Amino acid sequence: MSTLRFQAIKETLNRPRVPVDESQRRSAIFGQNVFNEASMRQYLTKEPYESVLNATQHGIKIDRRIADQISLGMKEWALSKGATHYTHWFQPLTGSTAEKHDAFFETTDDGQAIEKFGGGQLVQQEPDASSFPNGGIRNTFEARGYTAWDPTSPAFIYGTTLCIPTVFVAYTGEALDNKTPLLRSLQVLDTAATSVAKYFDKNVTKTIATLGWEQEYFLIDKALASSRPDILLTGRTLLGHASAKGQQLDDHYFGSIPSRALDYMRDLETECMYLGIPVKTRHNEVAPNQFELAPIFEEANLAVDHNSLLMDIMAKVADRHQFKVLFHEKPFKGINGSGKHNNWSLSTNTGINLLSPGKTPKRNLQFLTFFINTIKAVNEYEELLRSSIASANNDHRLGANEAPPAIISVFIGSQLTKVLDELEKVTNGKLSPEEKTELKLNVVGKIPEILLDNTDRNRTSPFAFTGNKFEFRAVGSTANCATPMTVLNSIVAKQLIEFKKSVDALVKNKGMKKDDAIFNVLREYVKESKRIRFEGDGYGDAWEKEAKKRGLSNNKSTPAALKAKVSKKTIALYEDLNIMNKVEIEARYIIKVEEYALRIQIEGRVLGDIARNHIIPTAIKYQNILIKNVQGLKDIYGKEFKKLSKEQMKLIEKISEHIEKINLGITDMIDERKEANKISSSEKLAIAYCDKVKPYFDIIRYHCDKLELLVDDELWPLTKYREMLIIK
Repeated sequence: MSTLRFQAIKETLNRPRVPVDESQRRSAIFGQNVFNEASMRQYLTKEPYESVLNATQHGIKIDRRIADQISLGMKEWALSKGATHYTHWFQPLTGSTAEKHDAFFETTDDGQAIEKFGGGQLVQQEPDASSFPNGGIRNTFEARGYTAWDPTSPAFIYGTTLCIPTVFVAYTGEALDNKTPLLRSLQVLDTAATSVAKYFDKNVTKTIATLGWEQEYFLIDKALASSRPDILLTGRTLLGHASAKGQQLDDHYFGSIPSRALDYMRDLETECMYLGIPVKTRHNEVAPNQFELAPIFEEANLAVDHNSLLMDIMAKVADRHQFKVLFHEKPFKGINGSGKHNNWSLSTNTGINLLSPGKTPKRNLQFLTFFINTIKAVNEYEELLRSSIASANNDHRLGANEAPPAIISVFIGSQLTKVLDELEKVTNGKLSPEEKTELKLNVVGKIPEILLDNTDRNRTSPFAFTGNKFEFRAVGSTANCATPMTVLNSIVAKQLIEFKKSVDALVKNKGMKKDDAIFNVLREYVKESKRIRFEGDGYGDAWEKEAKKRGLSNNKSTPAALKAKVSKKTIALYEDLNIMNKVEIEARYIIKVEEYALRIQIEGRVLGDIARNHIIPTAIKYQNILIKNVQGLKDIYGKEFKKLSKEQMKLIEKISEHIEKINLGITDMIDERKEANKISSSEKLAIAYCDKVKPYFDIIRYHCDKLELLVDDELWPLTKYREMLIIK
């Protein structure tokens, strides 16, 4: 056994537990490190306090004079919590978060030391825009960019730093982050949904998109992870033979949580409580060492911020417990990967969930309106929705009999299918009294208030209705939720705008009653979006054939899926809604295809390095031991040695064959990589890496994994699956 592997396993076996203090009730510590309404009431006077609330609830801009007052109160609160620095906390297009810490400390002209934090520091800062992914918006010599305070997401203290959530834009005004388009999409959706909700309740003045994410992850002992160059550099294992026992007995899912993992979860949840992240659920997932946590639903922008913050916290707390968190969508071959299910719904300022049926036909009609419009939106923009979750990591997971396929479809359950089938049969034009009665009784009147137990779950569906929300199950575990949520908000907003136009036109031009017009439009939408609805097994080949007949896209690779991001239809959608302009749209496309090529390039280099510098030398070393053994048998037994060394000779031959195949695969892969690197087009480069370079990964891995079974365990240099996938 290699020294590194031996030390890692020894360290893991002797790992002491980290004590966790849970003496305080969660309700008592929740949000203590957040500049929330309770903190603002204590540290702000009436005018700045109300200005923040107006900005949060009504989008009213905060005056610069008021910002100075807010910053003063925020500084005093932060200092009382032990903060020494502040930072604008933002989400650039790297997919993670970014921060630059500045001390409150400053000196006066006469050399006196003071703590200073004014409205200018609160509202705006200038990070280097050319050093973050920008898709060509900023050149190296055009460095200026701005971060600007987002008052809708409260500031918080992490460690000794006051973190201020911000947007990030270029000097020329284009968005360089995930938050800016999300905020724009939320505003557009609010306007569109509120105007439709007023059909049913004139008191509705605001509609809020809500999000509840479910974060899946793996916990690996830190020492074991550190012994694997592939995990450290790519976040996943590029080689490694499956353990004899994986997930085949289904004994890990919802099982008793290992005590060391539970200590980590308890510590993590305490940190989350202080930061106002309402985590509620924890459990074992299907694969060994795989777990999940989920929060209570929140307003979508805040939920996105909390998920991004959570991933940072998870990594830091894991380090404290001598774990490494793996967020990669497919860190281990042969067992389930990880996703981040996005549960999305709409709520009004009157406290109504628009995707939850009510007790009356009027409320049921409201539910059907938003329910059917969402399905119609997904039908119209299924390729764009697929592109929102496309990544090199997620390609390993989608459609791998553990996650939804690359084909976007909507599952609604048998009961709601019957409701829509009945609605579809309604005749054209104005509804007769009999039809109105029939609809009230047979369609609208039949929907129960709570559908949670009346809607089965279909884990093969990428977009499923699960009672009072839609669950976008195809989102990857490393993803920033802002991207798929921006798409979903935008397409639903667009659809609701079109719906209202159609209804108002029927009322004005055809003289229809409002309910008649709503029913007529919804009926047509049911017919037009029927192709996107699928209740069966999304894993089967039969669905691929059926989906093709229906005209649904099946973009299995990221380069293929990403093209929808820059289609004329997508550009028109975002520009019409003022969510992104063409420059911002195309920049994001370039960033994503470049990122794809770079990730495949890095993985190829790491795989080649491990195979040639770790695996092959180890195999040769073991082969030499076998050769020495055969030579010894020959010296002792003479001509009889051939019979006695038959199996050793076979083993020597097999090892040579695998070494040859590995070397050949690496050489061919490098040659393809060199050819690909000559390509100047980012799009064509990504395609070349996908089609020409990536296929060699499986070939090289196959022969390396075969050698793992042949070579003496004492010599094998890499920690094996059977050692990593059991928490000790």
